[in-house]
This record gives sequence, C-alpha cells and structure tokens, in this order.
Amino acid sequence: MTGGTGKVGRELVTLLRGRGVPVRVASRTPAAEDPDAVPFDWFDRDTQAAALDGQDRIFLVAPPNAADPAGPVIPFLDDAHRRGVRTVVLLSSAVPLQSRAPELAARVRDQPGGIVLRPSGFMQNFLSPHPVGRQILRDGEIRTASGEGRVGWIDVRDIAACAAALLVTDRTETEVDQRDYLLTGPQALSYTEAAAVISATAGKPVRVVHTDEDALAADLQTVGFSPEFAAIYARADAGARSGRDDVVSTVVPDLTGRPARTFEQFVRDHAARWSTAAA
Repeated sequence: MTGGTGKVGRELVTLLRGRGVPVRVASRTPAAEDPDAVPFDWFDRDTQAAALDGQDRIFLVAPPNAADPAGPVIPFLDDAHRRGVRTVVLLSSAVPLQSRAPELAARVRDQPGGIVLRPSGFMQNFLSPHPVGRQILRDGEIRTASGEGRVGWIDVRDIAACAAALLVTDRTETEVDQRDYLLTGPQALSYTEAAAVISATAGKPVRVVHTDEDALAADLQTVGFSPEFAAIYARADAGARSGRDDVVSTVVPDLTGRPARTFEQFVRDHAARWSTAAA
C-alpha cells in the first residue's frame, strides 16, 4: 500500500488489519514499530521493489503535490503487473488537479483488475493541518474562490471503507466489474453551509471570505504550497462556482452496506479539533 500513512491510508490499514488482512505499508517515513512497513519514495526506483515483492493487490496513492503524478507512477504500475499484481485500486479525485491525472486513471482502468476511486472533497480538509483547517483554527475563517458552489464532501473513513471492500473481494479474470467509482457524502454543501454546521455543532464561529483564484493561490503559498500546485488547487476550488461539484452518489452505501457519514456527524466526531486549546 502506497500512501499508507496518509489520511485515507491510515484508515484503510486499520480496517484491513482489523479484518485480519496482512498489509505492507510503503511510505517515506515507515513506522519503526510496524514490522510490515517499508521505506518508499516515488522518485527513487530503488525503494520500490520491496513494496511490490510478494504482493498481489495494491492501494495506490500518487504523489499528492506533484505537478505530474503519471511520470513516476506509470513505471511503477508496469513493474507491478510484471510481478503479478492482480488488483490495483487507485485513489484519484472527482476533479483531477494535475494535468496528467486523467491519463494515470485511464492507465489503471485499462489494466485487468484496475479500479479508480474518485472521491469528492475530503471533509478532513476542514481540519488542521490542511490549509482550510488551519485557517479555521487560526483565524476563524475559510477563504475560497468557489462562491456558493456546493461540493459532495466525503469523510475519508468512508473512502477507506470503500477501498477495503474492493480490495478484499476476489474477482475472476473474466468477471466484468465497474472500474470507476465517484465517491461522495450524502449531501453537497457550500463552504457557507459547511461553516454554519461547524459553528453550530462544534461551537467554533467560522466565517467565509470570498476571494478570487489568484488571491487564493497566493494565500496557499503562505502555508507551504509550491507556486505551481497552489495555482492548480486554487483553479480547482474556483471551478466549484459553476456547480461542477454539486453531485451526490450512492457508492458508499452500495459498497459498504451502510450510509455515508453526514457532514454533521463528521463535525461532531471532531469537535475538539476546532477548540481554542487545539490552536
């Protein structure tokens, strides 16, 4: 599993190991106390063989802040298939941020056993250390170029549950499976509506500051984004203004057998993260 220490990866590891499924976690900083963790770097091919050795299923997270994720990932995929990997579940996104992200998703879908998950915006983006969460905690505000455009926000725990369901299901080579899944929560919300839920449920007053794409990109650079990726992220945020992301799917209940978490449930579960003491 690449990205095993990220937001979705951590939840997925917990779910799979809770079911007795052995998991090899590949990351740049493997936990010393985890005997099944191995060092892994997308930009160092010498670290990648250990992640693939003996594996037949992979949960794949491309380098998140790379302008070209396909560059390092496609050779890794080719190596995985040469080594007999039968299932690859790629964590993509409902709105591709990087220019070659659609090419990477197509490469996975076109391979036998390839599955693409396209989640909408993460509810966990409202928590620090994500820039949106940091702004809420520090300034009590959300800066956005999306206007009142809505997003089908999804809890990463539900993304992990869907990935787990797909990874543990055995498929025959002749079985026809869905290869692409749009993952959302049960309701689409604008930032204004989400801020109101945080204010009412967590007791953290949050205001929304509407800005333009260029100003948002500049803000993102102050919290550590590269100029290139800040521009990509700001462009995606501004795109929600058109209604592009105002979509809700039933994939979470279809794959897991239970409803997707609501934004209010998410806020209740993490209310302490917006307290003054957490700042």
